[in-house]
Amino acid sequence: MRECEERELAKTIIKQVQDSTQELDQKVEEVIRLGRFSGTGKKPIKVRMRSQVAVEEIMTRKGKLADDTEHEDIWIKRDMNLEEREKE
Repeated sequence: MRECEERELAKTIIKQVQDSTQELDQKVEEVIRLGRFSGTGKKPIKVRMRSQVAVEEIMTRKGKLADDTEHEDIWIKRDMNLEEREKE
């Protein structure tokens, strides 16, 4: 049940940043909550997409999420490897 809610949240966020003609939310392949379950819901969610094109479109338009007051505590970042995380 929790997995279904997390998938719906990811799709909702993607719908916020996509153009009205796109259906990027349909390209969600997998949604994974990172870390142990604690009940607070403040852990990151990793979303795997079916195509790299969809990822690039979302990353290009992620600034639209700043205007969304309902999801103001949510942000989108690219997945990084260990070397990239240490550099940042």
